[in-house]
Formats: sequence, structure tokens, C-alpha cells
Amino acid sequence: MTTVYLDESGDLGFDLTKASTSRHFLVTALVCEDTKPVEKAVKKVFAGFTKAEVRHHHGYLHAFNEKPETRRKLLRLLADLDITVLVVTLDKRRVFTDDIDDPHVLYNALVNTLMNRLMAQDDLSAGGQIRLVASLRETFGLLNDTFTAYLLDRVRTPPGVSLIVDVRHATAEKGLQAADLVSWSMFRWQEHGDHSYADLIHERVREVTDVFG
Repeated sequence: MTTVYLDESGDLGFDLTKASTSRHFLVTALVCEDTKPVEKAVKKVFAGFTKAEVRHHHGYLHAFNEKPETRRKLLRLLADLDITVLVVTLDKRRVFTDDIDDPHVLYNALVNTLMNRLMAQDDLSAGGQIRLVASLRETFGLLNDTFTAYLLDRVRTPPGVSLIVDVRHATAEKGLQAADLVSWSMFRWQEHGDHSYADLIHERVREVTDVFG
């Protein structure tokens, strides 16, 4: 089974006059055939924490809150694994905001684009299942149900391949914590021109796609 851990970075606000609104939004897929090495990498980072640091983390890593050395340690561990990273980016300066009725619909469409890019990869395993693991984005369950139904209807799976969409909390899926850091690193590069973190994982990045191509 191929597992795809999904994460996003940036926000879906479009009032670019606000300093808090990001210019970019991106979705990232961390793809692996064996999830155990990814889980072990996250566990290894936790093993280096003090007891106080473990309590402070509440069971999971979050890239935005981590120290630079923690981010770099996990990125270096991930760079040595058999994983693939795909990214779809949206430059919001190129979007007509009058066309955005619902940011959740836009989010679903971007994830669909990302998944269809993945399905087009030549080395995607023929047959079997692909499990897409996404973070709980809202406490409102209907949004997660709509997200799942949308992807199951829209993603173009190759013959013999079935898609499973699994919406989980990051505490339950260490791979989501790894994907969060990779996505954050790619966002730092796109939004701020800081490629110091993305450089650590660049050999695992298969594709970065601008939706405006």
C-alpha cells in the first residue's frame, strides 16, 4: 500500500493588504511505501527531548513552533528515507478573488490537483491501494466528509488502483507531523525566499507544480 501524508501551508485569505495574509498557499504530499521509517524518524526526534519538552509538545511536532535545530534534525532524517515529495503551489496574487466563493472548495480543488499529479507518476505502483492521510482541518465534521467525498469522486486513479481517504489528527499519525515540516519548509522557500530548510530535503522533492503553470 502506498501512503500519502498531506499537509498545507499558508492561509486561504485573499485580502493581501493585511500583513497576516500569505501571498502563497501550498499543499504537500509526502509519499512512502513503508510508513515505519517515517514514524521512527519522528520518534527519534522526540527521543532527544527532555521530559519538559515532551510535555510541552502534547504528543506531536508542529514545524512552526519547533526550534531550528529540531526542524533540521528531522529533515535530515527524512532526506535519508525512501520517500517522495510533491507540492502544488498557488500564488494568490494571480487569482481573481471574485471567483472565490468558498475557500474550502478551493482547498479541495488544490488537493485534487496534487493527487492527480501523483497518479500521473510513471513509477506509481500498479494495482493495490493508495491511502491518503489528511489532518483534521476543522472540528466541523461535515467539512471533512465533503473533502473525502470530493476526492473519491474526482481523483483519477490508474486501473486497478483504489483510493482510501483517512482524516486523522496529527497525534495519531506521525507521518502527518513529518509532512507538516516538509510543507512548512517548502512554504518558507516560496513565501520568504528562505530555502535553507527546503535544501535539506530537496533530493526527495519530485515535483513542484504552480497551478498557473
